[in-house]
Amino acid sequence: MDINATFIGQALAFAILIWFSYKFVWPPMMGAIEERQQKIAEGLAAADRSKKDLAQAEEKVAEALREARTKANEIIEQAHGRANQIIDAAKVEAIAEAGRQKALALSEIDSAANRAKEDLRRQVSALAVAGAEKLIRKEIDGNAHKALLDELAAEI
Repeated sequence: MDINATFIGQALAFAILIWFSYKFVWPPMMGAIEERQQKIAEGLAAADRSKKDLAQAEEKVAEALREARTKANEIIEQAHGRANQIIDAAKVEAIAEAGRQKALALSEIDSAANRAKEDLRRQVSALAVAGAEKLIRKEIDGNAHKALLDELAAEI
């Protein structure tokens, strides 16, 4: 291989191209590459932060769900307790009402029994008066008297 002016010219042109590339092309390209690396690093860091935030959010959601379930269970227990109280109060009220109804029925039965006794007394007194009238009208005879008493006993 001969070293001649063409080879030296090509080497010189290549050296100028390298120098020009190193001076004017390389710095903006390196800046763009570094900027791109920095954006990628920021993106990765943001992704890591997002993962951490997501994990924290999931923990908060799980905690909120636990609290909501606990509160719902408490509300359900309170509702059951209140329902039992209402049922107990209704039972007590029903027993009291049954007692009032029973007392009212007993008083009605007593008054009906008293009315029946009064009616019976009136009828007995009417029968006694009727029997006395029949005895007085008839002559006083033992057989007739006995027949009248039998008749009165049959009517009573």
